[in-house]
Amino acid sequence: MKSSQKVKNMAMAALLAAVTGVLAQVIIPLGPVPFTMAVFGVFFMGMMLSPRYALASILVYILLGLVGVPVFAGFSAGPAVLAGPTGGYVVGYIAMAVMPAFARAKKLPAWAVLAAAVVGLIICYALGTVWFMLLTQNSLAVSLAWCVFPFVVPDIAKAFLALALARVLERRMVHMS
Repeated sequence: MKSSQKVKNMAMAALLAAVTGVLAQVIIPLGPVPFTMAVFGVFFMGMMLSPRYALASILVYILLGLVGVPVFAGFSAGPAVLAGPTGGYVVGYIAMAVMPAFARAKKLPAWAVLAAAVVGLIICYALGTVWFMLLTQNSLAVSLAWCVFPFVVPDIAKAFLALALARVLERRMVHMS
């Protein structure tokens, strides 16, 4: 990879980590797990970056929050967020960013990229729900009712929107080159 392309990829990864931090502040409190647009940002990483840079971008986002930069929902930050009841969902963002990036890297059709994003979302839900259950001592039914069921349709819609925006931007960036 040429040095200039590597710099562009690193800059895009950093930018998308920052955008995700901003989008995480667009929240609707729905109980113990807020509705946040960070999910859109994470999907968008996977739609725009290679698997390697998607992983780097989401790890930068998580590490920024871990060291105290208020990038998590509600301008929260620090190890307590990741160790708290919703921390498993933040860790699950890794699968949400990387899965669609792998599908795109293999040049799979749009429906397969979307399917990969949904698989990443399912992994995130599974990890986050188990984490939530362990820390809150809630049952699976209660945890799913609070943490998953209200989010499924909006989160899948975010994946569709991220894919649509990525495709538009890619076409425009090709024409600019």
